[in-house]
Amino acid sequence: MNQPVYRKTLITIIILLSAYSMLVYWMLLLEQGAQDARIVTVQDGVWYAIATLTTVGYGDVYPVTYEGRMLGFVFLLSSLGVYGFIIGQIASIMSTLKENKALGLNGTSFSDHVVVIGWNEFSQSVMEHLTAAGKKVAVITKDRMDIDIIREYYSSDLVYTLYSDYNNFELMEKANIRNSSIIFVNLADDTEKLVYIINLKKHFDNLNYVVTLDNGNLKSTFHHAGVTYAISKNEISSKLLASYIYEPDVALFSEEIIAYAHDDDEYDMKQVVVRKDNPLAGMYYDKAFFDLKKESNVVLIGIVKKVDGQRKMFKNPEGSMTIEQGDYLILLMDRKGQQKLKRMFHIEEGLFRAE
Repeated sequence: MNQPVYRKTLITIIILLSAYSMLVYWMLLLEQGAQDARIVTVQDGVWYAIATLTTVGYGDVYPVTYEGRMLGFVFLLSSLGVYGFIIGQIASIMSTLKENKALGLNGTSFSDHVVVIGWNEFSQSVMEHLTAAGKKVAVITKDRMDIDIIREYYSSDLVYTLYSDYNNFELMEKANIRNSSIIFVNLADDTEKLVYIINLKKHFDNLNYVVTLDNGNLKSTFHHAGVTYAISKNEISSKLLASYIYEPDVALFSEEIIAYAHDDDEYDMKQVVVRKDNPLAGMYYDKAFFDLKKESNVVLIGIVKKVDGQRKMFKNPEGSMTIEQGDYLILLMDRKGQQKLKRMFHIEEGLFRAE
């Protein structure tokens, strides 16, 4: 319930309580001292008011004087309006609470999740792969109809939706945006994305941002604006198309490994973090390579380390490199290999905010 309606309801309730208190007091003055009086104490007066207000009317207390009965008519007639008001307010509050939940105004407890700002067919396609991999997603959209569509097709355990204007940065806190792993800004055009990200970073600076660009020449501009990853749609499409032309089998495999593996015979390239309890921590790269291949049929193809505060990828490095806690391993695996990895090494997939 918004603030003005809440304040109006509260004021109305206070006025009604005050009016009924005065009527009860007046009733006591009229009835006290009368022969066979039934309303002689404050408790009697309150009980009569409540029984009349709720239309129960037990009949155990009632006015006996002429003046008291006239005042009783006021109780009877006003109870109809007050009772209707109370039922209406309860229904309104319940409806508002339900609507607030549907619009995401109650917030979410998601963490290390992906925040998607802007909803369309492309963001839906991206979210299909994210949710298939078990990644939690918070979608922020300014179109009310999007909320119903998203809630119909995706589980609330994985997808949270927030109805908000994109410039309402305070309301975006409901999406727990500060604890997200990355923010995907998916607006209409490159210029709008750039301006929006500059404004967004004023409120949420130390976060990872990713955008897709129609104009690949703007990559450096977006990187200077603080975007972590700027991806050119045309560049990716052209590379894949060229690969299909002169090495189609490589192209087919490339397309498969950059998406989530839905079937057991499909392969997927995954980025996983090495936690403290992982037996790979402290192991040489070459030994980990052979152990992973032997035990899980998983191919280790690279490792990401923090070097001078920056993430640096080592593609198939020499065997003398040691795997350390907090490193990310780049692995090629099928679904069976992924399941074996989880059982054996407790490896968690994806980029985590707290590294």
